[in-house]
Amino acid sequence: MSLFFQIVGGLRNSAFRAPLFSGLLLGVAFPSYPSVRLEVLAWVALVPLLLSLGDVRRAGDFFRKVYAAMLLYCFIALWWVSLATFPGGVLTILAQAFFLTVPFMLFFALRRMAGFSFALFSLPFVQVGWEWLYMEQELSLGWLTFGNSQALLTPMVQYADMTGVWGVSFWLYAFNALVVAALYAPKGRRLRYLVPLPVMVLLPLLYGARVIGADGAAPGNSVRISLVQPNLNPVEKWEQLGAFGTLVLHSRMTADVVEREHPDLVIWPETALSFPILEPGYRDYYRFLRHSAGLWDTTLLSGFTDIVRLPAGGVLPSGGPGQQDPLTGMMEESYNATLLLSSRNDSVQVYRKAHLVPFAERVPYSGQLPWLERLNFSLTGAGSWGQGPGATLMTMQTVDKESVVLANIICYESIFPGYVAGFVRQGAGLLTLVTNDGWYGTSYGPWQHLAIGRFRCIENRRAMARCANTGVSAFIDRFGRVGAELSWWEKGTLSGDVPLEKELSFYSRWPDLLPKASLLMTAALFAFAFRRRFSQRP
Repeated sequence: MSLFFQIVGGLRNSAFRAPLFSGLLLGVAFPSYPSVRLEVLAWVALVPLLLSLGDVRRAGDFFRKVYAAMLLYCFIALWWVSLATFPGGVLTILAQAFFLTVPFMLFFALRRMAGFSFALFSLPFVQVGWEWLYMEQELSLGWLTFGNSQALLTPMVQYADMTGVWGVSFWLYAFNALVVAALYAPKGRRLRYLVPLPVMVLLPLLYGARVIGADGAAPGNSVRISLVQPNLNPVEKWEQLGAFGTLVLHSRMTADVVEREHPDLVIWPETALSFPILEPGYRDYYRFLRHSAGLWDTTLLSGFTDIVRLPAGGVLPSGGPGQQDPLTGMMEESYNATLLLSSRNDSVQVYRKAHLVPFAERVPYSGQLPWLERLNFSLTGAGSWGQGPGATLMTMQTVDKESVVLANIICYESIFPGYVAGFVRQGAGLLTLVTNDGWYGTSYGPWQHLAIGRFRCIENRRAMARCANTGVSAFIDRFGRVGAELSWWEKGTLSGDVPLEKELSFYSRWPDLLPKASLLMTAALFAFAFRRRFSQRP
């Protein structure tokens, strides 16, 4: 720790070196490739930046320093987005850096009104409140929630079952603030800030050891699941295989795994059927799939494209503008969706994705302002997807006629803690996730996505079956540990027994309690600082 103090102390008087050093630490601490494990750097990553801000008086200078740090952070953590859409990737990095800068400007306001020490105390509340508030609106990417940096450090983040990822963010911000306070304090008063630091490291480890060590109960019921990873390039899939070729490829892989593993459930990835198979024009394709499911004697969960059509003037389910069919004059809207069909009945259950990637899948607020649709960077070229109604459960039966309730999550939705908790609170016994991360080549984007999803298992104490088009397909247990996986750009299938859970964690019962309390605390801190500032005026 003393060596770190000396390094950052030498950077303190630099204009941009210290902020950029923080940006570098933040970026490399965020999950990347599995072999790169630098998440511990997040515990001190903000220290150089905060030290460099201590004496900055002008708001413009303050903003430029913070934005420089956040811009480098976002570039290192999110550069891979540009592999799918270069304009969208640049916009993502620039916008995300701005939104990460906003809470620091609130920190600046508190420092001006009540002093640096008061602002440091307020930092965890301001940051966590803002992280949650930002994620609650359509423009949010929400990927760089600070706590996500610790996703691979599973022994230390088990307390997320009480606080969600927000508690991990709070802990990190508080640790960084204490280190800065120790550096700023006179030598005789540093001990009061240094003593809590090892305790803050030890407490999460003790809780994690207790929770994981107590998991000695006999396993309950489980579902045998097979994941199908076809390893298709999403850009070339349609041109090379077409609708029927894609369906046949998935069906052949399923037939092989069903014969070996006899699963209760087979999962195909997001947009495995990149066409509206439930539409009358694809009736023969649907009959083929239904017949195949009967031969497999199992339940199938697959990503597909869903379409809703209404007469001109009708209100589409998402409230969005949709598109008008030039031939029929009807309004229509496409959805990134999943379907669940069983060999045991004729019903089809459909879930439509509700949280859509800003600009890539849906232009934020285009439902209210249709002209914004011109800003779309859709990867499919089809414009904005429709927005689903929210958390909707799916129900299936095992071979033994046991009823199982699924929380099916589509891709990007896995980064939303409260949304996933909503499925569990409604009765989901396990989590399933379908995704297509093939847009991002051989970058570490897919590995980041996998890492962040592990938090949802910890928060809700639910196992997850994750099926990806090009990887990473995996089974994750209730502690966020990956049990088995199919690596990226690998064609294959993976089978396993996924346990069912019934108990609700504290977080599942009361999600987002901490960030909401942080918002209230932030408001109280601002009121106190405002009163303190203006009560001192003559």
